[in-house]
Amino acid sequence: MADVLRAEFERACLIEIEALKPGNVHEYAGGHGMTAEDFRTSAGVAAPAIAARGISVGLRIASAVVATLESVHTNTNLGIVLLCAPLVHAGLAMEPSRDVTEGKIRAALESVLLALDVSDAEWAFAAIRRANPAGLGPSPRHDVNTAAKTTLLEAMREAQSRDRIAFQYANGFVDVFATGVAELRAAQAKYSGAPKAETWAATAAYLAFLARFPDSHIARKHGCHAAEEVRARAAEIQRVFRQALDPAALTGALIAFDSALKRRGLNPGTSADLTVASLLAVRLPDIFRLHTACRTGGLAP
Repeated sequence: MADVLRAEFERACLIEIEALKPGNVHEYAGGHGMTAEDFRTSAGVAAPAIAARGISVGLRIASAVVATLESVHTNTNLGIVLLCAPLVHAGLAMEPSRDVTEGKIRAALESVLLALDVSDAEWAFAAIRRANPAGLGPSPRHDVNTAAKTTLLEAMREAQSRDRIAFQYANGFVDVFATGVAELRAAQAKYSGAPKAETWAATAAYLAFLARFPDSHIARKHGCHAAEEVRARAAEIQRVFRQALDPAALTGALIAFDSALKRRGLNPGTSADLTVASLLAVRLPDIFRLHTACRTGGLAP
C-alpha cells in the first residue's frame, strides 16, 4: 500500500500544478520566484518520504521537507507536506478493503491526529524552521523556533485561528472533505469526458477554498485586509466559473486574475495546499477498492 499511496501523493501534486490557480504557481505561469518544474521536482522527491513504511507523521514531514529543499532549494511544499503526511499515515494504518468509505477514512485520520505526540511536534517544528515560510513570526505559545513542549495536535490547535492548515489538524480536516472533496466530486461529474477534466476540477476546488476562506498565507504576509479582498474577488469569479459549461472558456479571465495577484505579490498558497490534500483525499476510497481488487484477483462489485 505504501507504493500506491506514494504514487497517489505525487499524482495529486502533479494535477494541482497543471491546474490554472490564480495567484499561485501553475502550468500556465510561474510566480513568486518559483516555476511549475520546481513543484514537479518537489513532488517526486517528497513522495518517498511521505509514504515511507514504519515512520511517524512528524518524521514524514521533516524528511519530505529536507528532500525538497535539497533538490529545489526553496520552500515549494511545506503546506502540502503538513497536510498530506497525516492523510497518508492514516491510509497506511487501514486494512485494504472493498468497502472503505470517506467516513472510515476520516475516522482513521482522526485517530492519527489524536495520537500525534511531542516527537511529532519536534520534527514538524524543525521542518518549518528549515523551510522558513514567508510571514512566519513569533508565537506566544508553542513557537516553532523553540523546543516543542506539547503534541503536534495541541500546537496546531493553538495556531488554528491564524493558519488554515493548523485548522485542519484541529478540526479533522473538515475543509478538505467538506469543501475540497465535495467540490472535486461535483466538478469531476460536471466535466466528465471533457478535455483536462481533472485539472479543471482542481481549479474548481482551488477557487472554492479561495472564495470561502481568506487565504492564511496572504494574511500572514500582507494582512487580513488583503486576504479578504482576494477572497471577495475570488467569490465573484467562482460564481461565473460554476455557471460555465466549458471551464476553458474562462481561461482568459482566470489568467487576468492570476496576473493581477502576482503583480501585487499575493500568493494564495494555503488554498493551493488544501487543493493538493483534497486531490489525495478524494481518491482514497477508490485506491483501497482497486488495491483490494488487485490483491484478490478480481474486481470489486
